Amino acid sequence: MVSAASTVKELREYFATGRTRPYEWRIAQLKQIIKLIDENQAEITECLHQDISKPPFESFVAEISLTKASCKVTISGLKKWMAPEKVGTTITSFPSSAEILPEPLGVVLIISAWNYPFLLSMDPVIGAIAAGNAVVLKPSEVAPASSSLLAKLIPKYLDGTAIRVFEGSVAETTSLLEQKWDKIFYTGSGRIGRIVMAAAANHLTPVTLELGGKCPVIVDPSADLEITARRIVAGKWGCNNGQACIAPDYIITLESFAPKLIDALKRTLEKFFGKDAFQSSDLSRIVNFSHFARLTRLLDDPKVSDKVIYGGQRDEKRLIITPTLLLDPPTDSLIMMEEIFGPLLPIITVQKMQEAVDFVNSQPKPLSAYLFSKNKKLEKNVVASISAGGMVINDTCLH
Repeated sequence: MVSAASTVKELREYFATGRTRPYEWRIAQLKQIIKLIDENQAEITECLHQDISKPPFESFVAEISLTKASCKVTISGLKKWMAPEKVGTTITSFPSSAEILPEPLGVVLIISAWNYPFLLSMDPVIGAIAAGNAVVLKPSEVAPASSSLLAKLIPKYLDGTAIRVFEGSVAETTSLLEQKWDKIFYTGSGRIGRIVMAAAANHLTPVTLELGGKCPVIVDPSADLEITARRIVAGKWGCNNGQACIAPDYIITLESFAPKLIDALKRTLEKFFGKDAFQSSDLSRIVNFSHFARLTRLLDDPKVSDKVIYGGQRDEKRLIITPTLLLDPPTDSLIMMEEIFGPLLPIITVQKMQEAVDFVNSQPKPLSAYLFSKNKKLEKNVVASISAGGMVINDTCLH
């Protein structure tokens, strides 16, 4: 296997030739990505099923079509994005002119995630190519079928002298992080994000960390109950069975309203996945035994053993945990202290809606926050009061 050091050296030499800079090179690579998708959609879908039992429809909607759409948007906007931007000058430099010139950063490293192994690999690659960079993509070893497919297809369709796939596990990733990069883009957990950031600091390399968190869903009694239940269920279990960084992590609602909401969620879960969710073909499985054991540990915490009000069945052999609702787990329980990243959904009750806002603000800032309400005053208060990476009103994950 080619070493990380020699890979970076070769890419730096190629980047120095300037061949990745022209519009023509960039646009040719982007068009080849669309061709890659169109000619290999069935194989991409099959690999996603092998890695995480992702349903075909979800694979198309959440991975294939989004990657293709990203590529098309980039192609349509690239010429404008590359153009110099004229800016004004001061009287002291008269009669000079000035402009801001977009330029490639250089040789960049992309470390992608296992939960959306095609989208979260190719989307940042699209951005890196559009900016004229040389790229190393490190797919997640936790999704081996998708990783192998990317390693096979990318050299076939794209310029292999400027765009490489580097497969492997911890040792290979560590080796990559020891090199000097001009940018590192990482998607994954905060624990690994700290390692990436520390490694990047050795070379003063700029980083983008796309991490997770506990994404709250505030449900106000004024919300449309059936629509709310459907959209929470779709956002939680319809997005990789909860294994998504923007999936709802917990619900917070009024104690008096909780029984109605719980009944609506139960009805919707049975409508979506049947009375026996083990038999559903519309649920992804847990990605591996390590994550299955982690979720089991959250459920087996003595503090929540009597809090499960729906679901909770497990099949270790098939790595399946059925959609699970918990009511009022203690705030110091494991399930309320860690990002869940799975099919478990706690429901926290409060007496007033302001308590819901205060509770969210007492936690680390979430990647996403959701509110279901018809109350415009509450909506304005939540948007103004809660800081999150993104926020959606009356839906989940749509952004």
